[in-house]
Amino acid sequence: MQTDIPNLFIEINYSNYIFVAGIYDESQNFKIIEKIVVPNEGINKNRFTNIDQAKEIIKKNVQSIENKLNYVFKDVTIILDNLYYSCVNISGFKKLNGSQVLKENISYILNSLKLAVTENEKEKTILHIFNSKSVLDGNRVENLPIGLFGDFYSHELTFFLIKNNDLKNIKQLFNKNNLNLKKVLIKNFIEGTELIDENNNTETFFKIKINKDNSSLSFFDKAAFRYLEHFNFGTSIIFKDIAKVCSIDHAIIERILSNKSYENKNFEDHELLEEKYFTQGNYRKIRKKLIMDIVNARIEEVTNIILNKNINLEFLKQNNIPIYMIIEDELIFDNFKENFKSYFSQYEFRLIDDFKIDSLVMSAAYLSLYGWKKEAIPVTQTKNSLITRIFKSLFG
Repeated sequence: MQTDIPNLFIEINYSNYIFVAGIYDESQNFKIIEKIVVPNEGINKNRFTNIDQAKEIIKKNVQSIENKLNYVFKDVTIILDNLYYSCVNISGFKKLNGSQVLKENISYILNSLKLAVTENEKEKTILHIFNSKSVLDGNRVENLPIGLFGDFYSHELTFFLIKNNDLKNIKQLFNKNNLNLKKVLIKNFIEGTELIDENNNTETFFKIKINKDNSSLSFFDKAAFRYLEHFNFGTSIIFKDIAKVCSIDHAIIERILSNKSYENKNFEDHELLEEKYFTQGNYRKIRKKLIMDIVNARIEEVTNIILNKNINLEFLKQNNIPIYMIIEDELIFDNFKENFKSYFSQYEFRLIDDFKIDSLVMSAAYLSLYGWKKEAIPVTQTKNSLITRIFKSLFG
């Protein structure tokens, strides 16, 4: 790895393009030297709407950084947070009948799994592959059990895939700006590795992120990114419910919540909202408890859909599994964080701050350089075979 040569990272999320340039020092530590955040025009929710518009925004801001650094970038690493990507968990096995586990046995299983995914997901491309689970005679093993004797061996891989057209659009977007797409890293994956690094004894957990208009749930199992699910709702539905039931507008709701008026409060039925929250003589007699009831009903529904009654997670839930939750909207967080906690009382639950841009990019830089201990394919494009990459990831 060459030091003091700028590297370019661009995050594409639901709101912004984030351009970050940094350098690796002699100790391979990454230092950010330039950063630009702009609205993500040309993309709406989970799809590109105007490639040319997006191309011009990227061109303008990359050139701005290049001019400041007197350096021309040739490639870029993408941190992806807004286009649709899916995951597939699939297992293969080998009957051993008391014989040794051979490298050839594992090679056959892993290549068979990759072939099965590529043949059944022809409209998608693999971004990441994780070594999710290895089991020999019913006992989970952390490293490949080559040379051990047994009767039955199974190996599970988790594949994260993106639609071919979306990846094609991303490549086109940067190729038009003379940038080669070096790697694509899923933001939820980077965030999960940060949590593991910050909590050394916690490698199995759920991470729930509730934004204003969308939400996501990630699951890491013994440091392997094993499941991801997107939801097309966020905390904005709480505002919409209050507005609809109480017949008040969004601005009034913001005024009500702006001074944390609902933080850790228990209201009596007769308590009404004060007139100070209303303007131009449009005061309405609204019970404070009614708003709390509306919020609780919606929070219960949201938490049930995401986790508590999510049938997709039945095979993943474990006893005492930690849950980390991020709530983007500060008004909702400040007023109702304890309400969210109450619906996860059976879990080890912790509300955390959202991840900062700088730390996220530095984690991405580390993953780009070293890979991840449970990832079989740490890069988007590589000349190594699947089995070579997997053995390298496990044994260095």
